[in-house]
Amino acid sequence: MLDRIDRLNEIGIALSAENDTPKLLELIMMGAKALSQADGGSLYFLNNDELSFEIISNDSLDIQMGGTSGNEITFPTIPLIVDGEENHSNVVTHSVLTGKTINIADAYHEDGFDFTGTRNFDSNTGYRTRSMLTFPLKDHEQEIIGVLQLINARDIESGDVIEFSAVDQQLAESLASQAAVALTQQRLISELQVLFESFIRMIASAIDDKSPYTGGHCRRIPVLTMMLADAVNAADDGPLRDFQITEKDRYELETAAWLHDCGKVVTPEYVMDKATKLETIYDRINTLEARFEVLRRDAEIAYLKACLQADGSAQPRDVLEDDYRQACAQLTDDFEFLRNANIGGEFMSEEHIERVQQLARLTWTDSAGKQQPLLSADEVMNLSIQRGTLNDEEREVINNHIVATIKMLESLPFPRNLQNVPEYAGG
Repeated sequence: MLDRIDRLNEIGIALSAENDTPKLLELIMMGAKALSQADGGSLYFLNNDELSFEIISNDSLDIQMGGTSGNEITFPTIPLIVDGEENHSNVVTHSVLTGKTINIADAYHEDGFDFTGTRNFDSNTGYRTRSMLTFPLKDHEQEIIGVLQLINARDIESGDVIEFSAVDQQLAESLASQAAVALTQQRLISELQVLFESFIRMIASAIDDKSPYTGGHCRRIPVLTMMLADAVNAADDGPLRDFQITEKDRYELETAAWLHDCGKVVTPEYVMDKATKLETIYDRINTLEARFEVLRRDAEIAYLKACLQADGSAQPRDVLEDDYRQACAQLTDDFEFLRNANIGGEFMSEEHIERVQQLARLTWTDSAGKQQPLLSADEVMNLSIQRGTLNDEEREVINNHIVATIKMLESLPFPRNLQNVPEYAGG
């Protein structure tokens, strides 16, 4: 008995150390069979009121299916509800529905259950199913997550099929408790990982959607990052030939790639989307156009007044008209110059910057009758940007998203396997 308890402890330690779900399922099955000297067994998971086969094992028939065996289980799922009624005719579903362990001495002589499927299996394989031990797997909240069924306990000395003893049942139930904890832990870890990965992809997608000019950037960077990492990892010569990247490193690097632009959530949209030099919440070139329209209006008023005063004078009307047309042409040329400068598509030369400053010296009359400079100091500064559309302050705001990314990520309690994410993302 002590040997079996020691064996139970060893199995429990092994279960807590295993991180791979298929291997974990096999450990549960092998451990349960070893403790009870069972010839075979099946492990089921409960999903949406149906039991699905996860592991099938039978030593006498040399059958190993599911887990890491590579042999796919093709048996159909077993429903808990049939025609609107609870399915108590099947042993495994009855165990789940009642939450009780079922110990059967001989399946062929047990009333209350439908063993048609068992008999058909035996008929097709030449096997003889006798004793059965079926018990539910309950998580830490006493919710049933699956069921384990053991078949044909064997006498240690003779090898004959015998009933599962009370000790067998007690040890199996103890193992079931440990197995359920291990499976629940594995499932919770998996679900949290899926949630975490979905969350970081949601953040990346939101940042991509924030700007039509950088759309898709956050989704492309992880792909490009992993392509580069794989290429370096495959290098067999050169300075990087000794570089090796583990699966842990890959996951950490890819996570950082997904989060590398998360700091852009603090970047104002008008800066991220600044398509022209004068754009803030709106493109201020329209404001400049309105001022030029005021200048054209003033030129026209001055021209018409001069025409009235010229009646009977020596100054010909055609000279006044020519001066007016030249003034309008100059205003049109000046505005077109500013409109093109606002686009920021070409390098802004010193000559063009000087012209902007000259235009800033012109004045226009506002609705209050006050003289205002044609261009404000801020407009001159932005129109004088030599490359692109961002001024120095805005470029600093854009670049600051890297600092924001690092600060945001450093504030998160990343687990040990992801502790380098802030450094990688900010690099």
